[in-house]
Amino acid sequence: MKYDVIKSLLKKEAAGRTVTVCGWVRTFRNDQFIALNDGSSISNLQLVINRDEVSEDVRKKISTGAALTATGILAESKGQGQETELIVSTIEILGEADPETFPIQMKRHSLDFLREKAHLRFRTSTFSAVFRIRHGMSYAIHNYFHERGFFNMHTPIITGSDAEGAGEMFRVTTLDLENLPKNEAGGVDVSKDFFGKEANLTVSGQLEAELGAMALGKVYTFGPTFRAENSNTSRHLAEFWMIEPEVAFADIVDNMDLAEDFLQHLIRFALENYSDDLAFLNEREIGEEKNKPEAERNELSLLDRLKFVVENPFERITYTEAIDILLNSKPYKKGKFKYPVSWGIDLQSEHERFLVEKHFKKPVIITNYPSKIKAFYMRSNEDGETVAAMDILVPGIGEIIGGSQREERLDVLIEKCKQFNIPEEHIWWYLETRKYGTAKHAGFGLGFERLIMFVTGMTNIRDVIPFPRTPLNAEF
Repeated sequence: MKYDVIKSLLKKEAAGRTVTVCGWVRTFRNDQFIALNDGSSISNLQLVINRDEVSEDVRKKISTGAALTATGILAESKGQGQETELIVSTIEILGEADPETFPIQMKRHSLDFLREKAHLRFRTSTFSAVFRIRHGMSYAIHNYFHERGFFNMHTPIITGSDAEGAGEMFRVTTLDLENLPKNEAGGVDVSKDFFGKEANLTVSGQLEAELGAMALGKVYTFGPTFRAENSNTSRHLAEFWMIEPEVAFADIVDNMDLAEDFLQHLIRFALENYSDDLAFLNEREIGEEKNKPEAERNELSLLDRLKFVVENPFERITYTEAIDILLNSKPYKKGKFKYPVSWGIDLQSEHERFLVEKHFKKPVIITNYPSKIKAFYMRSNEDGETVAAMDILVPGIGEIIGGSQREERLDVLIEKCKQFNIPEEHIWWYLETRKYGTAKHAGFGLGFERLIMFVTGMTNIRDVIPFPRTPLNAEF
């Protein structure tokens, strides 16, 4: 079926020609006016029905949620709120929607309710905007790396390694759980499993991406990752997507430069290409903020937070400097921080947001974290206590990117594996890259859903992925 996309018909310059549109009814009022949306834009196209030309039988089938196609003359609108409207000559109902049972009506629905209707929530203005932006960010990520000479790597989803050493991984098996094979010690004989050993869903493609970087120079992964963390917070998913670039012959400073430029590029792309959706989400957030206690409100609007990242050079400080700033801050001295502050802690969101929003009033990159709170693969600094790690902090959410210069020295890496209780035989292939042509290299990870939360202003990570996977929830 050939039809015109509504987004291309919303300016008055498009008026004066015969067009055919397809879409879903958002509202139908006065038995004459239809607000039609086809997903191409946050805005609807108003259809004006001539009752003499469209039968009563057809009009009775029009309700919120129904799919239809209409043909008519596109005219400059005489009413307010739109530049054009379609004067309908013919209309066909493609799919009815029972108004008594269709759950997505033109009223305010809670986000909790809409998560239960994830198969239909795309029909709402909020979620159509979120997922258009999600698409745009995916495109911008691939385009950014392609234009800068990076190669995309498809790293394994099924893996035998735990990149973070966290141990919270989903097991992959074909063994009969009702009749598990046993070994001589009475345990499960994993040699009888599909891969002949334990296998899991990956938590990161980083380790494999490092292998590619040591031959191709600059690579990146963009794929699904999994974590079996039994957490029901607004920031956790069991299945999520990660962007992980790795660059050979790069140190921690190169890494910071790349991450800052990358993040600013993505935000700028969103502002330039999704202004209508962002304007809608900005107004939505302003309405939501009115219902929150003053202490929980964002100081900056969504659009202002995005411009905050694009328009300000990122402040760069060490972890030790960050701790000193926090210890000397008014919130700490007045006991307003919920979590304690001392050298060696993992910074909490409230600490990160204070540094960004109150102290520096610009995005912040923190470097040189204590080695005990960071992963085994991060390069040890000469002080023996810190590693060449970096986190990027932005307003509203705190950390958005985490990365490091990788440990390229074989003897140091072997010693760190011992400290983290990682058997060498599990990552022998990773260690071998330090034997043959080792070189300094660096990379970082950006959680795609964390990025979409920041760009859209959504406060629950379950609302920025089409079908969230969380504890006790694997619907759709």
